[in-house]
Amino acid sequence: MRADPEFKPLVTERLVLRRSRREDAEPISAYRSDPNVNRYQGWDRTDPEGIRAEIVEMESRAPGGAGGWVQFTVEERDGGRLVGDVGISAVDGEPGVAKIGYTIAPAFQGRGYATEAVRALVDYAFGTLGAERVRAFAAAENVPSLRVAENVGLRLVERYEHRHGGQVVRYELARDER
Repeated sequence: MRADPEFKPLVTERLVLRRSRREDAEPISAYRSDPNVNRYQGWDRTDPEGIRAEIVEMESRAPGGAGGWVQFTVEERDGGRLVGDVGISAVDGEPGVAKIGYTIAPAFQGRGYATEAVRALVDYAFGTLGAERVRAFAAAENVPSLRVAENVGLRLVERYEHRHGGQVVRYELARDER
């Protein structure tokens, strides 16, 4: 997989996916701190300062490169309202594999935004980054997240017990399965 140091925002019919900025910390914190959202998240801190620190840490990373996650803020094209965020990371020790994550604020769920944003992210991973496989993990009981993965073509490949309890599922799509 190759890095994309010249990242340009991804534009879909209704959305723009751009690099997250420090000023996004407050709205991202608001929905990621919601208990119904937070229970499915991997972020340790969801307070504005914690989110801002994560964004600052990610600023030097190129999507697809080494070093960890890169977060994109998802905005509506019309009006620019922040509706959620998606992330992508190369998988350490597995060349050509990208993992993705996604969160849509509760006020914007049920509109197909997650599917639209994740589809753009998967296309970006295969097209621009040259990924051979895209992977997503979710809590097995997070049915809306599972539907998003399935709607963009990812397939269930594994179900297991998380070390902190609860079932986790792994979805994947290989380049040649598209």
